[in-house]
Amino acid sequence: MPDAPAARPIDCLIVGGGPAGLTAAIYLGRFHRKVVLVDKGEGRLKMIPRSHNHAGYPQGVVGADLLENMADQARRYGADLRRGEVTGLRRDGRLFTAQTDAGPITARTVLLATGVVNHRPPVPEDVHADAVDRGLLRYCPICDAFEQTGKRIGVLGGDRHALAEALFLRTYSPNIVMISLTGEGLGLDAQAQADAAGISVVAAPVSGFDFSGDRVVLTLADGQTEVMDTLYAALGSHTRNDLGRMLGTDLVGGQCYATDPHQRASLDGVYAAGDAVDGLDQIGTAMGTGSRAAVAIHNDLRDQEGQTLD
Repeated sequence: MPDAPAARPIDCLIVGGGPAGLTAAIYLGRFHRKVVLVDKGEGRLKMIPRSHNHAGYPQGVVGADLLENMADQARRYGADLRRGEVTGLRRDGRLFTAQTDAGPITARTVLLATGVVNHRPPVPEDVHADAVDRGLLRYCPICDAFEQTGKRIGVLGGDRHALAEALFLRTYSPNIVMISLTGEGLGLDAQAQADAAGISVVAAPVSGFDFSGDRVVLTLADGQTEVMDTLYAALGSHTRNDLGRMLGTDLVGGQCYATDPHQRASLDGVYAAGDAVDGLDQIGTAMGTGSRAAVAIHNDLRDQEGQTLD
């Protein structure tokens, strides 16, 4: 027998506790809305050792510290933040029922701030965490390539996506090397672009990763090694969009949520914000979409309650 929904619906269920979801929770709390935010604790912001391009922090800010501060701020205004997973989501008339680790939640609106997942190199979790923490393994050149200026930078990936990242990084250093994980190679035109930019493309794929020292050491399938100051993983990513698929919301390219300028998804009462919508993957962008979604949610609920001007 399925769980019975909660007796009184909340105003908004937010799925995802990254900068988009937490910003929305702060705004909605200050609008005196009843909000529950559910988050698994797997967001990418907590992986950032220190962000130097987030406005207002001239000395940089640690990702986990920023999350903690935002969560504290949301709680101050009444947001109910819960650690857990939303495993199911369905529409019941004008309401939404979510199945979570802590039982069902019934809400008038839903904000999907579920983010994206970076595809990682095949290393153990503890090794990965340590390498990211020490800046040996990176995922966002927009965020932190400035700090790598002039260094030897590796790009893990052998396709056009990886080449695009290598070309972006070429702004910061003349010493860029691309190394494939699986052995795929560039086409003739792409290889010509790499050659013209002075980007070294290693033919042999990686067979081993060593992040134990102060530099990254990659062992290649032919027995050779490549040593670099830092390694950017350019293996792609995928959007966490399972809940939207359950509801039948429209997706752009089968990945990101399609929204209007106010973050409304294609199904009434559903909104989306953050990296699951916008491909820039920046803290400031996520916060902007979160605040825009919160204002739209509040105003749409006001309209239902007869509190807007005709």
